[in-house]
Amino acid sequence: MPSLNDIRSTYLNFFARNDHQIVESSPLVPRNDPTLMFTNSGMVQFKNCFTGVETRDYKRATTAQKCVRAGGKHNDLDNVGYTARHHTFFEMLGNFSFGDYFKEKAITYAWELLTKDFALDAKRLCVTVYHTDDEAAGIWKKVAGLEDHRIIRIASDDNFWRMGPTGPCGPCTEIFYDHGDHIPGGPPGSADEDGDRFIEIWNNVFMQNEQFADGRLVPLEMQSIDTGMGLERIGALLQGKHDNYDTDLMRSLIEASAHATSSDPDGPGKTHHRVIADHLRSVSFLIADGVMPSNEGRGYVLRRIMRRAMRHAQQLGAKDPVMFRLVPALVQQMGAAYPELNRAQSLIEETLKLEETRFRTTLDRGLKLLEDELSALPEGAPLSGPAAFKLYDTYGFPLDLTQDALREKGRTADVAGFDAAMAEQKAKARAAWSGTGESKEAAIWFDLADRLGASEFLGYDTETAEGQVLAVVADGAEQAKATVGQSVTIVLNQTPFYAESGGQVGDTGLIRTGQGLAKVTDTKKAQGLFLHIAEVVEGEIAPGQGAVLTVDHARRSAIRANHSVTHLLHEALRRALGDHVAQKGSLNAADRMRFDFSHGKGMTPEELATVEAEVNAFVRQNTPVETRIMTPDDARALGAQALFGEKYGDEVRVVSMGTLPGSGKGADKATYSLELCGGTHVARTGDIGAFVLLGDSASSAGVRRIEGLTGQAALDHLRAQDQRLNDVAGLLKTHGADVAERVRALLDDRKALQNEVAQLRRELATGGKSGGPEVKEINGLKVVLQVLSGVTGKDLPGMIDDLKAKLGSGIVLLVADTGAKPAIAAGVTADLTARVSAVDLVRTAAEAMGGKGGGGRPDMAQGGAADIAAAPAALAAVETLIGGK
Repeated sequence: MPSLNDIRSTYLNFFARNDHQIVESSPLVPRNDPTLMFTNSGMVQFKNCFTGVETRDYKRATTAQKCVRAGGKHNDLDNVGYTARHHTFFEMLGNFSFGDYFKEKAITYAWELLTKDFALDAKRLCVTVYHTDDEAAGIWKKVAGLEDHRIIRIASDDNFWRMGPTGPCGPCTEIFYDHGDHIPGGPPGSADEDGDRFIEIWNNVFMQNEQFADGRLVPLEMQSIDTGMGLERIGALLQGKHDNYDTDLMRSLIEASAHATSSDPDGPGKTHHRVIADHLRSVSFLIADGVMPSNEGRGYVLRRIMRRAMRHAQQLGAKDPVMFRLVPALVQQMGAAYPELNRAQSLIEETLKLEETRFRTTLDRGLKLLEDELSALPEGAPLSGPAAFKLYDTYGFPLDLTQDALREKGRTADVAGFDAAMAEQKAKARAAWSGTGESKEAAIWFDLADRLGASEFLGYDTETAEGQVLAVVADGAEQAKATVGQSVTIVLNQTPFYAESGGQVGDTGLIRTGQGLAKVTDTKKAQGLFLHIAEVVEGEIAPGQGAVLTVDHARRSAIRANHSVTHLLHEALRRALGDHVAQKGSLNAADRMRFDFSHGKGMTPEELATVEAEVNAFVRQNTPVETRIMTPDDARALGAQALFGEKYGDEVRVVSMGTLPGSGKGADKATYSLELCGGTHVARTGDIGAFVLLGDSASSAGVRRIEGLTGQAALDHLRAQDQRLNDVAGLLKTHGADVAERVRALLDDRKALQNEVAQLRRELATGGKSGGPEVKEINGLKVVLQVLSGVTGKDLPGMIDDLKAKLGSGIVLLVADTGAKPAIAAGVTADLTARVSAVDLVRTAAEAMGGKGGGGRPDMAQGGAADIAAAPAALAAVETLIGGK
């Protein structure tokens, strides 16, 4: 009996032998179809190939595409576990031709694979064709020898596929397997077609026309093939099962669930095990593809699936979290085909454990409320809308989870009443927000968020995606369109553009639609909406248009490097300066980074060098940058540092970088940096390139600021520094390595020359060896009073000391004619300070010259003046002062 893994390989290898390129499954979050919540078929990743927008280096492809149908118009959630073939997650096997082969080869490949490689009984196969597709019917007769009664013509759209109201389309042919007359049901197109006797296993779409809005169907120049076969369905068939949940893969997951809950896989809890097995695949693959549980968009659908499975585990009697314990069984079954499961296993387990731990604390209370509400109702009456909303609002029960619990009791919920209660809550929130003093211009963001829902951010995993323009805003009002030259704000349903927050600047880039092009100059956030500040540079941008979104890669890469290095820098500072270091602000821009932190004094050159070296050591370590989701309390208990300015909800992203040397491997390794952060980061620390610390300065009281560069900017800075060093070396006529010694020698020479010049100025000013200045005798004291040119205020104290030494006992007052602000200094020998104070002398001279005061000691004082022309009067005033003594 072939396993599902064998069947998948057989399918892919068959088409590889027939010149098809095996293409990896695309992520569950579509990057090229903004109208889809999740990838739900194999053709999604090739949509642009079929329309001719994209060309690849192959014209034939085959895939095993992972798919989820659990939200929007493709939602099988309610049926999962209760039917044989409904799943939230399934694998779609497909082969595709982009203008290469067409109907005959597609039919031939399908028939050959099914009847030869898979060895199905050809007598049990029948097909459908679109009622006017004589060509396909003829090919089936030629290739398979099918009689007319086994080629069933279907007139409905069940056998005519359309990509949308307009665009590529074409007839289908489907292949059915007849399980035998012991199974109820009739062939397709009959009154009993909904039975389980005839099961569709393959669908070929012949993409041959283009549908126009006026109803015309025009043949496409490039006719293509899009096929799909569900792995679970063909697997059940080849394994002799009539129920997808009895296949080897699903059975292994069901048995893992039974083992974890100590219950019978085929007993009364059979449905619970089926739900758990199916949902385990969905949530694990969604988490591996970057979807995290939240209260909006895809994250909300993920949370609904998780909680539905967790409730079924609780009904099996599980007292502790179960889902995370089943992940190894899934990885064992599917990890070889989908390596992303191996890479994300720890993240999947941690996310499931966190969500189930949190949910179980409220599950019992919510179910008790449900029981209390039902006990007060008449038998069979629906649960009231307000009660259902209370379960949602207070206990986090999505409506479908409540409906699932009610279905087991034969009850329903008042959906209209639930919607009314939801609308009432939104109205109250709107009224409360209007009273917060927000600007009137900002009111539009609340209204749009209420109507459109929050934007979904895709930028952790990609820099390009497709989105749908939901609103165009200018001057505080919605616009029907924006044309060339207009500056507008564009709102999309999903975006890879990061909105400014947490110190990281907003992304820039391009928004291109089929009708126009807008250049995004900034991205901000309001009320959960991502606001793309843009200028229309071509055509027009209007709501409803599909858009290709492209983030400026070089700029985003530089921003990521600067953001990631702040995490390493934060930890390096804590280790160098102490645990008191905490972030107080940051700027993570494309050209630089800035980091403010608590510290009471400037850093020494040695400390700066140590920090820079440590950061670069972990950059060179080139370890993966890992992200986990947990509660803020759990994150802090783990030792994660909270970043300044961040607002944290029920769940946070915890970013870890670097491994401490010698701390072991795997689970035993010790993480260097662990921080709460919602920004974008490099994939590995080595992507930072290099870090250059530019310096440390004061930001505010008790807060220091470090600025630095990373990557190319750091290299450019170092090259510029090196060039400057070479320029200096050239001027000094030496080598770069000898510049410091050469400069030190020049400074020593300069200092010696300055001393020599100062000595010569003093000698010249004081008469030098020719006898010195005039010495007066006033009141029995030797006094030198002199106005000097060619000296500075700094020269005066030394000159006064020299004159005092010559006098032996006496008084000296000198005025330096320095130009704008004359300087005054006075000195009194120690034996005379009791009679005359140098401070009084300076103050008297300064006042006479338009200055104020002066200061110093009785033996030496200095001051400034304003008017050099008054110097004679100042000296006379000093003589009078001395004479009066």
